[in-house]
Amino acid sequence: MSQIIYKIAPEALWREAEANGSFTGAPIDVADGFIHFSTAGQARETAAKHFAGQTNLLLIAIDEAKLGDALKYEVSRGGALFPHLYAPLGLDAVLWVRPLPVGADGKHQFPALEGE
Repeated sequence: MSQIIYKIAPEALWREAEANGSFTGAPIDVADGFIHFSTAGQARETAAKHFAGQTNLLLIAIDEAKLGDALKYEVSRGGALFPHLYAPLGLDAVLWVRPLPVGADGKHQFPALEGE
């Protein structure tokens, strides 16, 4: 069974990727040379740290088995291993895309995540 990893992206940027047939990353991804992802256990902290208060975000679930050797787990925040993709993200690896709204408490409201 392959693991599901997650990408948080602005809706406008993701809709552009859907139109183009692949996602080359947000500005931070392009600057770093890889696309940042989170595991189910990392996604909420990623949202709080990097997207606090931002609206019009999407949560994208990815089947990591479809990413091949371009996906590497590398040490990042707090010494944890994070999934990084050294290639454009093909839309065939996307399992689902859901809105990531901000709740009344100011935190993003996540759906249930597989692997949490």
